[in-house]
Amino acid sequence: MGSGYLEVLRARHAVRLLAGTLVGRLPNATAPIAIVLFVRAEGGSYSLAGALAAVYGVANAVGQPVLGRLVDLYGQPRVQLPAAVLSASAMAGFAFAGTGTAVVAYLAVGAAGLLTPPLEGGLRALWPGVLRGEGRVHTAYAMDAVAQEVMFTVGPLLVTVCVSVWSPQAALLVLNVLGVLGALSVVVSPPSRAWRSAPREAHWLGALRSGGLLALLGAFLFVGMALGSITVASVPYADEHGGDAVYGWLMAALGLGALVGGAVYGARQWAGEPARRLRVLVAALAVCYLPLMLMPGAVGMVLLAVVAGVFLAPCIACAFVLVDVHAPRGTVTEAFSWLVTTFTVGASVGTGLAGPVVEHGGALWGFALPGAAGCVSLLVLAGTGRVLAAPAWGAVVAASSENDPNRAVEPRFSSGHQA
Repeated sequence: MGSGYLEVLRARHAVRLLAGTLVGRLPNATAPIAIVLFVRAEGGSYSLAGALAAVYGVANAVGQPVLGRLVDLYGQPRVQLPAAVLSASAMAGFAFAGTGTAVVAYLAVGAAGLLTPPLEGGLRALWPGVLRGEGRVHTAYAMDAVAQEVMFTVGPLLVTVCVSVWSPQAALLVLNVLGVLGALSVVVSPPSRAWRSAPREAHWLGALRSGGLLALLGAFLFVGMALGSITVASVPYADEHGGDAVYGWLMAALGLGALVGGAVYGARQWAGEPARRLRVLVAALAVCYLPLMLMPGAVGMVLLAVVAGVFLAPCIACAFVLVDVHAPRGTVTEAFSWLVTTFTVGASVGTGLAGPVVEHGGALWGFALPGAAGCVSLLVLAGTGRVLAAPAWGAVVAASSENDPNRAVEPRFSSGHQA
């Protein structure tokens, strides 16, 4: 099962790029909890902490596709490293200035989020040139999705360790220094320095002029909503079945399910069209969310949460393939960044929607939201099936036995033109 992953990791520069990207993204993965802990240590209210975390999230969602377009235009080193340094500097300014002046705090946190480098999209743009082969690139996308789950599990633990050993201020500073070092490791690597985006047609919409990409973003908005609503619906359930410890186990179980599902999915090559495969995966994701409405005891609920998370990482990995196929030439980093932004916005919308639903209908109706959002995502994919299945932007259509033993016709990667 692990042979495919080992083959990817043995490729020159692969481990460095994956590890550097994960370390570089630590500030982004840990910002919400680090901000909340710092504000509370400064004596600020939960309302202020939540508002600052929200400003960071919104600014990050806006900045990712913008910086992604700049990466496509000017290359990775000229954008990623300056953005990482400026983002870390803004967060350091917040850490030293504190919350005494609200305007300064909001501006600093907003700048940190806006200038977060699009390392995630940048890594996916590098994989085709590093791995040389669609089959191995598919495996790398799955490994990438699994690694994200590890990062979002380990990151909060690092925050709590830094807070307990030093202070919340030190946690903000240390994690952002690590982020800069991770970005530096990526951008000075030969693949990052040599990478050039394919020639692009000037257009103000950039990657968003792709109908296939828009369809994919519409579907993943609702996948994000499903995940965001679970995090809220689990709170009242945990309050009635053991408190914070149960809530922590539920969140960890979702991550464990995603880890297992992503590992199994990436361990083999999949035949046929990725658009059709994504519909099957999203349907399975929606179905696995529905049993959460049974709300059994804590042990049973944790097991259901594991099942609910199984198809998330495979859905994300399959979406990466489709983004690469449908991104207009010269916009691949921007396109990947749009997927990240849409998923993040969807999770925020799901969190906001689940609050009043849980308040008025209880945890049962809160757990109904993920399944409903998954079904809507499936409807979007079904309604746009022809757009997603069609070759995009003049891509060469060829039968490749390397990633399709049945020799199904499938578009080659748009990023295959990159150095």
